[in-house]
Amino acid sequence: MNETGREKIDWKRIDLNLLIVFFHLYQTRSVSVAAEKSFVSQSAMSHSLSKLRTLCGERLFERKGHQMVPTERAVELYPTVEQILNLVQFNVLPTEQFLAKNYRGICKIGLTDYAEFIFAPTIYDAIVSQAPCAKVSFINVNRHNYRSVSEQENLDIIIGSIPELEQQFSAQKLYTEKHVCIYDSSLVKVGELDTETFASLPHCLVSPEGNFTSNVDKHLESIGLSREVTAVSRNFLTIGRLVTGREMFAIVPEKMAKINLIQTNLTSAPPPVPVADFDISMIWKKQSHMSDKIHWLKDTIYEAILSSLHETTL
Repeated sequence: MNETGREKIDWKRIDLNLLIVFFHLYQTRSVSVAAEKSFVSQSAMSHSLSKLRTLCGERLFERKGHQMVPTERAVELYPTVEQILNLVQFNVLPTEQFLAKNYRGICKIGLTDYAEFIFAPTIYDAIVSQAPCAKVSFINVNRHNYRSVSEQENLDIIIGSIPELEQQFSAQKLYTEKHVCIYDSSLVKVGELDTETFASLPHCLVSPEGNFTSNVDKHLESIGLSREVTAVSRNFLTIGRLVTGREMFAIVPEKMAKINLIQTNLTSAPPPVPVADFDISMIWKKQSHMSDKIHWLKDTIYEAILSSLHETTL
């Protein structure tokens, strides 16, 4: 935009506080909570919403039940608003140097079920060893809701397998995970696990979507076999407990099978069918690269996870 174009804008109508109101309401979906976070009264919050609607030329939030749900236009605007506020916070306003040993806030870590089960203790120990006054909040995410949860909870870092990231996120691969087939060897007597035996007993499987089929079933069908999946869970720990004491198979990530809680009385073997590996990554919002706290968290978590992986392979 040229200087003449900038002069035509009525800058008196534009108030940075309106962006703060928008940011908090988008995250909380609640007028009262957003007003509290913005340090204004609920009536002032409502007035700000009216000014936002006038400024943008359209409604940005709609009341549905007890929530203020963002419109499609608000969803489009949110990344830009967040970027503007980050630029002001980190590039314009003076900030104190971040020192982990003095930090007393909350580190919000988004984790898939798998990542939380494997790494929550490791991440906690790594953070509090450097920031003893910090608190850690582990928040469940999956590949479908990670964006909305990240926005609503203002997550610092996400750990998990999320193969198709939206453009406002960056990622760093941590490692590639393989799968094993687990069963209770006190009940299931097999030598080398073959495809026919694999298909002969009931199965339980982990599915974030609650599906009773996977690519394993497509492969079995292609070779003239089928299996019966009798239980599905969204929780890996449940699968380990289901297999224990039952004539049943389950395919789980290899690192989960090595953990004592799921390993008790169970045997693991390479799956007799092809099962795709998956990458575990550390994910963060691109704008957050300006934050010293995020830089520290990224380095701390990365080193802790890679160190724990090295220890388990020794």
